[in-house]
Amino acid sequence: MISVIIIDDHPIYRQGMAMAVEQADDLEVVGEAKSIEDFDQMENRADVVLLDLNLPGIEGAAGVAHVCEKGNRVIVVSAAGSPEDVIDAIAAGACGYLTKETGTEEITRAIRTVVRGESYVSPTLASYLLGADSRNNQGIKLTKREREVLGLLASGESDIEIAAQLFIAKATVHSHLDRIRDKTGARRRADLTTLAHRLGIVGNETTTG
Repeated sequence: MISVIIIDDHPIYRQGMAMAVEQADDLEVVGEAKSIEDFDQMENRADVVLLDLNLPGIEGAAGVAHVCEKGNRVIVVSAAGSPEDVIDAIAAGACGYLTKETGTEEITRAIRTVVRGESYVSPTLASYLLGADSRNNQGIKLTKREREVLGLLASGESDIEIAAQLFIAKATVHSHLDRIRDKTGARRRADLTTLAHRLGIVGNETTTG
């Protein structure tokens, strides 16, 4: 069973989300919280945390980072769906982003995707995000290998893990990342992760050899 915790300050929506998740035979809600502070008091931990951005107390990207720092995979489920909201949440460590209009089938698909170690942004938001940033991205030309490295980094892999998956040396990974930084101006890993999502590279372009 895939365990899920829901953090949302609206009890009706929180209960509805729990009912939707538990319709799936392989998913189980093990806890609910109305704020991140309440979540911190819980003994339960889960495979995935469904997190609203607009919460009392710790909220927004800071809330995402807080929950991620405790070793949780986070999928944001929020009424806020602007490109800036998505970028900030992903940069803070979220593995996925859905709006509150998302249907049950897509929610369960996102949870399973994230548990597999991949990222998930709803297609509508992904298209919106890419469209909003297309002007900034037109001049970025990455090689196939650079896209593979960037995609794995955006999926949360370390440099050693990227090297192992691509059968290259760690030093070669560093060389590719240096070239990506030179081409894009993105220096931090969070900035590179944001760039990967803007370009539609989310760890699914990797090959071996």
